[in-house]
Amino acid sequence: MSRRDFDVLVIGSGAAGLTAALNLAPDRKVGVIAKGKLSEGATGWAQGGVAAVLEKGDSFEAHVRDTMIAGAGLNNQAVVEHVVSEAPAAIARLAALGVPFNIDDDGEGWHLTREGGHSHRRIVHVADATGWAIQQALEKAAAEHPNVTLIPDMVAIDFVTGRHATEFSTSGAVHGLYAYNRTSGEVDTIAARATVLATGGAGRTYLYSTAPRGATGDGIAMAWRAGCRVSNMEFMQFHPTCLYNLEVKNFLITEAVRGEGGLLKHPETGHRFMPDYDERAELAPRDIVARAIDSEIKRDGLDYVYLDISHREPQFVKAHFPNIYEKLMGLGIDITKEPIPVVPAQHYTCGGVLVDIDGRTDALGLYAAGEVTQSGLHGANRLASNSLLECFVFGEGAAKHIDAHWNDLPEVPAIRPWDESRVTDSDEEVVIQQCWGEIRRFMWNFVGIVRTTKRLERAQHRIDLLRQEVNDYYKHFRVTPDLIELRNLVEVADLIVRSALSRHESRGLHYTLDYPATSDQATDTVLVP
Repeated sequence: MSRRDFDVLVIGSGAAGLTAALNLAPDRKVGVIAKGKLSEGATGWAQGGVAAVLEKGDSFEAHVRDTMIAGAGLNNQAVVEHVVSEAPAAIARLAALGVPFNIDDDGEGWHLTREGGHSHRRIVHVADATGWAIQQALEKAAAEHPNVTLIPDMVAIDFVTGRHATEFSTSGAVHGLYAYNRTSGEVDTIAARATVLATGGAGRTYLYSTAPRGATGDGIAMAWRAGCRVSNMEFMQFHPTCLYNLEVKNFLITEAVRGEGGLLKHPETGHRFMPDYDERAELAPRDIVARAIDSEIKRDGLDYVYLDISHREPQFVKAHFPNIYEKLMGLGIDITKEPIPVVPAQHYTCGGVLVDIDGRTDALGLYAAGEVTQSGLHGANRLASNSLLECFVFGEGAAKHIDAHWNDLPEVPAIRPWDESRVTDSDEEVVIQQCWGEIRRFMWNFVGIVRTTKRLERAQHRIDLLRQEVNDYYKHFRVTPDLIELRNLVEVADLIVRSALSRHESRGLHYTLDYPATSDQATDTVLVP
């Protein structure tokens, strides 16, 4: 077992984590860890783009209003206004790092597209692979900075707090992390005076998700165990259009396809059904579109519906969606001539660790940014392309607050190394896989797009049983990456179900048949450890 020491530890190597690291690097030694490879997080998967007011005739007020409408009034307006106002500067900084955003036809500005819920074209993008371009630019800048150390293949287990000090303390301050080193097979101690949590969401709690394999809610679960409040976990966003294909799983068809004229149709009748559900049709917010597709599928026993953009010019389609075009051509689907079979899939975790406008959590020394948080930006439903924007604004904000309040942060105490002397190896990996599959299935069936109290209670009962099994396994066997993730999945599933049971209304992404109406007063769900 080994120990590393940094001024600041960043957990997560996506947009939020690398933004924080680059802003801290001029004055601090920063360590950035990733669960797997540096580029495997959700940032690189983002197709659509970043929302920012850049078009003549658009305004901050309109972007704020669109965000609040999508969030069903649950957003923190001060946070929304702050993030929206910072967006143009964030785009400029990314461009300065070398992100090759598409230029409009006259060559005088960025090419902007429009997505569901937006009243204007305000999505700046790099074709349909924006996230990958941003990830590569941030990663390159971080790798080249002498004060940033990038460490892949480190699986976070738990925060180091006062109870892990050689002189036991009841302080709730965070002093770093215990992490499983995939290379050595041992648990390392990583100590730091400040820690930035940027681990992303919990999409893999569900059977069908567009999230990357590592999105198992690790940061949310760790923060909860460290005494941080968690908020609004019932609001799981289901992206309306994930490719339906038995060979390829989790391939997202970006919102921008609908923004550029893609139509949703019944696969048997060819009927365009979205106008039957909402006057905004295909450009309605994601929760409305996802429920409409879910309704069509369940009512008529369908496997999927069609998303059709074949009526647009072939060159237009190929130019705007080159990666989608190539991917689907490889599967025998020519999107310039035929529709795309799609189904909803879990896409984004709108709730998470409760943070303030500076990214501070309840634990001294612990900050958080991005999808792992509930910052007040998204409310009951995230507006398309506000996710990457949140990462940049809160990643930078957390870094600034750490720098400005460095002397207020606690010194790192003497820390006990991880103790595995009481445990042994296990050959019962099948138990972990069985539990993992069980969680994802009952969460999809009972805590999905449409919910009922009875379904939620059934899910809670299964979680209680699984928690006993997983805790017993965790106490008696040596930790592995799969066991670490399973422990976190059980924790996060419990937080989601508890949050959903406590909301006696339907709002945004939380739709329950037992409480179909929306309450007059919008209130966050806040769970306290």
